[in-house]
Amino acid sequence: MSHPNRTSPLPADARPHVVIVGAGFGGLACAAALGGTDLRVTIIDRRNYHLFVPLLYQVATAALSPADIAQPIRRILSRHPNVAVVLGAVVGIDTAQRRVTLDDGGVVPYDRLVIACGSSYSYFGHDEWAEVAPGLKTVEDAQYIRARLLGCFERAELTTDLQEQQRLMTSVIVGGGPTGVELAGAVAELTRFALARDFRRIDPRSARILLVEAGPRVLGTFPEPLSDYARHALEDLGVTVMTGQAVERIEPGGVTIAGRFIPAGTMVWGAGVKASPAGQWLGVETDRAGRIKVDADLSVPDLEGVYALGDTALVAGDDGKPLPGLAQVAKQQGEHLGRSLAANILSGAAMAPFRFRNRGNTAIVGRSAAVFDFGTRRLKGWFAWILWAIVHVYLLVGFEKRLLVSLQWLWRYLTYERGARLIIGDGPAHPPAFPEPAQDGKPGENRIDTRARSEDASLSIRH
Repeated sequence: MSHPNRTSPLPADARPHVVIVGAGFGGLACAAALGGTDLRVTIIDRRNYHLFVPLLYQVATAALSPADIAQPIRRILSRHPNVAVVLGAVVGIDTAQRRVTLDDGGVVPYDRLVIACGSSYSYFGHDEWAEVAPGLKTVEDAQYIRARLLGCFERAELTTDLQEQQRLMTSVIVGGGPTGVELAGAVAELTRFALARDFRRIDPRSARILLVEAGPRVLGTFPEPLSDYARHALEDLGVTVMTGQAVERIEPGGVTIAGRFIPAGTMVWGAGVKASPAGQWLGVETDRAGRIKVDADLSVPDLEGVYALGDTALVAGDDGKPLPGLAQVAKQQGEHLGRSLAANILSGAAMAPFRFRNRGNTAIVGRSAAVFDFGTRRLKGWFAWILWAIVHVYLLVGFEKRLLVSLQWLWRYLTYERGARLIIGDGPAHPPAFPEPAQDGKPGENRIDTRARSEDASLSIRH
């Protein structure tokens, strides 16, 4: 990708210029809808790839590799010659001068601006918890969680301290929404099937997986029967579901829940999200989650030519409630806004209001177990799991990705294997050294007799 300079990174062009910030589902859909028109379109993202976030938990649990769920932005949009791609991080927006400022000082002027830069996890005022309980929004997050999870089992294999073994083989997932439920089920299947035959001194099947939800039930946005099914399916996998209990403290050695400290080796956060700082860039009103309040046509009030969609925007559905932060919502908004902008700019048509068409909400619990809510109809079990797989494969960008992921899922279903069990990156927060032998040549307490020494007991493949 080209790096912008101190001025505009783009050549001069007399055509109306639409700038899109963010290459998630909404931003890509908007760019694709504007592709092939007599408009100049620029999409800006701080990464050079589009990431299929709903399947990140499968990267974190060694089911898929990052390349299976990511695709270069330039490749996705290569068939649209009027769409340019800029690699850069947006740090500010000057609505008076109509230009976007990048982190290296470069500026990108616009005639119309679309904000689609997504969200990140909210720790509700405890941002320090992020260091020991990462969220799951990026490839780096997924790789870190996978390294931490697998690294803890490697460390448990080395120690003879039973309490430390139990701590290292305990995983706590905070948040009972779809991400938390899917991650808890995937971790349970990883430990009970894929890792069960890999170790000699520990039994991964004895690992504890705790799913903590402050609300009264998991999958709180789903109908109660589907929520109950998901809970029972998780418990059948060996997951301990703790509802109605809030996390009070998270530290490197474990978590405190309802006044009780639970030692844990792996902790993951999935309890809440906050929008990008786009509202601060624009200086406009936002809700508590940082979402920009927009009009029915997705335009930002009192800012001519500025629009917001996806997790960045607060949009009400037909029932008056805010639309959820789902891929299908962002994608529909992007497609609608792209078509509407093209018609408005090129032929003077009025900007059309957006209306969401619900195609169902789904979450997978584990092998052959999922829930699907269509509003008027509900599915659960094996058929919902098949439908979940079809929907997610369809949403993947690129035919080869769809085929590759489908084959890997089929292989996993038949063999229970996980093919991406590599510890990539720095591994656990505090990677252990190989234990040193005692001074008398005999193993010390809670140590394995070995003369080998290393700064990292786990396999570490660095980029």
